[in-house]
Amino acid sequence: MPTATVNGITLNYQVKGSGPLVVLIMGTGSPGRVWDLHQVPALVKSGYRVCFFDNRGIAPSFESVQGITIDDLVADTAALIELVRDGDEKAFVVGTSMGARVAQELALRRPELLRKAVFLAGHARLDEFQRTLGEGEVALADAKTQLPPKYAAAITAALNLSPTTLADSRTARDWLDLLEFSVAPVTPGVRAQIGMDDSFDRTSAYGKIDLPCLSVGFEHDRMIPAFLGAELAKAIPDAQYIEIPDVGHYGYLERPDAVNDVILEFLKS
Repeated sequence: MPTATVNGITLNYQVKGSGPLVVLIMGTGSPGRVWDLHQVPALVKSGYRVCFFDNRGIAPSFESVQGITIDDLVADTAALIELVRDGDEKAFVVGTSMGARVAQELALRRPELLRKAVFLAGHARLDEFQRTLGEGEVALADAKTQLPPKYAAAITAALNLSPTTLADSRTARDWLDLLEFSVAPVTPGVRAQIGMDDSFDRTSAYGKIDLPCLSVGFEHDRMIPAFLGAELAKAIPDAQYIEIPDVGHYGYLERPDAVNDVILEFLKS
């Protein structure tokens, strides 16, 4: 992947395909290449030019170990759009989880850069469970505690996958094996990401968004419950809300075809 210097930092990014620009924004702790499993191929096949990247905090992008704010991530994404777009082209943006929050702020602050915005597991606020979980993740990282890989895999699966997925023994085994293999110490950059402020409430502010928006909730999402995505859609004038059944927080990986269909239908509408 090539690198770009934006806002005085390095971002690792890639562009594939040709056509209207779609920028994909990943969530906490994950590299941009996760999009390349399912969403990038579907978008490219449908005639879009797709940019995906590693947010600051995810090496080899700048890790920003002294801390990361939502303002940083919004400014980074805006600068990247300005770098990769053709002339004054406007981009479609799709974000998931933390990336949805970035996309939401872009829609509010930099609407001149965007055509439409899609928020997977979007949220204008977090409730008590998400805030407590976030504080626990920070404490766990700071304590340098290494959970046994099997236990870490089970916890990750319980928080991010649907009961439907976990009820199928073969599918559950595949996911658990993958998650166990993926267990790694929290890097300083990921620590900076999980340390972002999560006491925000942007419900009122998002009433000023003047851009076609789609909020997509995942029925069994424990990390960002679907009701928060529905709340988000109500806060944004004329926003649409769609809920994908039988998926958890990793909905775009659990049922990628269903999620891709929803995204593509909205972009083309």
